[in-house]
Amino acid sequence: MIRKARLSDVKDIYKLIEIFANKGEMLHRPLTDIYENLRDFYVYEENGTVIGSCALHICWEDIGEIRSLTVSEEAAGKGVGTALVNVCLEEARSLGIPKVFALTYKPGFFEKVGFKPISKAALPHKIWGECVKCFKFPECDENAMMIEI
Repeated sequence: MIRKARLSDVKDIYKLIEIFANKGEMLHRPLTDIYENLRDFYVYEENGTVIGSCALHICWEDIGEIRSLTVSEEAAGKGVGTALVNVCLEEARSLGIPKVFALTYKPGFFEKVGFKPISKAALPHKIWGECVKCFKFPECDENAMMIEI
């Protein structure tokens, strides 16, 4: 079941993110950041356990970002990630957001759900505000992907 995240989900979201961040497959996200942006998050819950999460962050009047997509290793390959991205894209559609991007180390996954590779230079400068906090800035090695809704 996919639903909007609740306060009680924050630590589960954090644990999922940390598993993949510690492997270098995504960026770390502090607990404070998850709490502050909780309204952006969806979780995929199965038998009372959070097995995936994904966030839609509004960046500007015409662009949103898919962030913090995680799926537990046990649930990998079962469509959980696709379902989470699709619910975020549906929310973007309902809000009138025409474009959604993702910065990812797994571009193949995003291509399967309709995203296209783009140059990071094509993204508006507004989105880089958070990037300056990243330890990889300005040598970002993530792939930029975009979908038009």
